[in-house]
Amino acid sequence: MTLTSIDAPGLRLCRRGKVRDTFELPDGTLLMVASDRISAFDIVLATAIPGKGAVLTQMSRWWFARTAGIVPNHLLADPAAEAAPQMDWQELRPRSMRVARADRIDIECVVRGYLAGSAWQEYRDGGTVAGESLMPGLRECSRLPEPRFTPAAKNDDGHDENITRARLAAIVGSELAAKLEHVSLALFDFAAERCRQAGMILADTKFEFGFIDNRLTLIDEVLTPDSSRFWDAAEWREGHPTPSFDKQPVRDWLAAQPWDKTAPAPDLPGDIVRETSDRYAEAARRICELDQA
Repeated sequence: MTLTSIDAPGLRLCRRGKVRDTFELPDGTLLMVASDRISAFDIVLATAIPGKGAVLTQMSRWWFARTAGIVPNHLLADPAAEAAPQMDWQELRPRSMRVARADRIDIECVVRGYLAGSAWQEYRDGGTVAGESLMPGLRECSRLPEPRFTPAAKNDDGHDENITRARLAAIVGSELAAKLEHVSLALFDFAAERCRQAGMILADTKFEFGFIDNRLTLIDEVLTPDSSRFWDAAEWREGHPTPSFDKQPVRDWLAAQPWDKTAPAPDLPGDIVRETSDRYAEAARRICELDQA
């Protein structure tokens, strides 16, 4: 089944994102519920992807548990059912997280291990990534000499804006900028090794942080197909686009349609929905050993 609208009687809706709805629980903590909504080209589609929200939630929970030694995160224990017994927890539990309220830092902390997506386009056009020069001679999907921290300023109403590390320091201060880079690279290295063990490549990912009780804290989701580019290591070839375990089938199909990239988007055909759902589930199974996300 799919879930696109979250019914939370008696709870105040704090924020509705493209995928997640966040509600305030009676004790002041937050309930984040991941729907099966999917977006492309900054448009939320009418067609949903079955099981997507559960995959995002269960993968995030898995990574939060294993990276807590690197940086604290906002995930809390789950007495949310006791705080809001009026809700259908059988349906919501696999796709929801009770989290602490944080003061969000409006920066996407992107780490890239390979040259793909917008980073490849920027490098191809000008030899830079996030405004900083990179060695010549690299090709699409090339492995970078070392992971690169390429921050972006968050924009809730469109594309995030790639910024240099110097501009990041000007926005948040040099001390916090250095800490965000250090922690992001440490998380990336940890996750990349886990993916390697699973026969996968973590090409790039993004992290979000905030402050809880004045402590830098990992928030939102982490290391899911919505925030990361995962490749099958056996399929990777330098110089050739590598299929990713995410919504790439949706993007590719929409890009081939006579559509002007404004709402409403065309409805997705069944085979594209199934292929996309399968890719999310396969990422959860192979990387996190989650068969029932």
